[in-house]
Amino acid sequence: MISKRRYDFVKNRNIFFIASSAITIIGIIMVLLFNMHYGVDFKSGTSLDLSLGKTTDKAQAEQIFADAKLSPVILTIGGANSDRVSARYDEVLTEEQVKMLTAAFTSVFGNQVSSEVNTVSPDMANEMKNKAMLAVGVASIAISLYVTIRFEWRFALSAIITILYDAFFVIAIFSIFRLEVDLPFVAAVLTTIGYSINDKIVILDRIRENLRFAKLKTDADLSELVNTSIWQTMGRSINTVVTVLIAAFCLYLFGSESIKLFALAKMIGLVSGVYSSICLATPMWYLLKRSSLRSVKAAPAKANP
Repeated sequence: MISKRRYDFVKNRNIFFIASSAITIIGIIMVLLFNMHYGVDFKSGTSLDLSLGKTTDKAQAEQIFADAKLSPVILTIGGANSDRVSARYDEVLTEEQVKMLTAAFTSVFGNQVSSEVNTVSPDMANEMKNKAMLAVGVASIAISLYVTIRFEWRFALSAIITILYDAFFVIAIFSIFRLEVDLPFVAAVLTTIGYSINDKIVILDRIRENLRFAKLKTDADLSELVNTSIWQTMGRSINTVVTVLIAAFCLYLFGSESIKLFALAKMIGLVSGVYSSICLATPMWYLLKRSSLRSVKAAPAKANP
């Protein structure tokens, strides 16, 4: 029997299923109603990076942009000595506008000012968006095929459903809180899929190993098998996710503005991955296996009325 001190994940599976379903429904509604908050990578616009050679602050930079009547949507100050200004616009700036902004900063900071301009046209933005969705789709399909070949269909089905849930969970959180979606975000989603399937394979493989020596006669036996397997791999799952979470948190805390949302998406995905592995994938497999166990028992009963 499972120790009373240990949480029974199988018994409380409905709590996890209901909570996860609610989050998924809210995420779908948000995505359908408001779409994603796309960054300059996925919508037309201009990103302007200025190297000033001298220290500045956000208030001074904002004033220069305001005087030029070209205030950006996003303005960040970076560099080791706060000597770099990054500005993002939702519209595509003309060459004359870029020259005017560079001249405005040159008049304040001198001739050492240099600029770097990245422009995304509407066609390019749509192409990048489509390729990003294709990358996530191909990765999901490839992992699904591997799991289907490597494990039995019940393991594969529960793993596939929950890795898709993990990927969508990150998307849903970014949609709900209107966080910017760019190319690093896509990398974070792909990383989430990778870590998620790794967690699930560890737990499901332990279930498969324990299943070889188990004598399953009742639903309670199956429930005990699943809970035991979860707790046998719990330390490994927690240690892995905490180690990567520390690295991701450091990136978020000390990284530049361009990497912060990648780190945040990665942290959300890591937490979702370990949660779904323990609380969703294994109870889902339990339900599938329980149905087959009952059907096997029902067959002899019908044969011998």
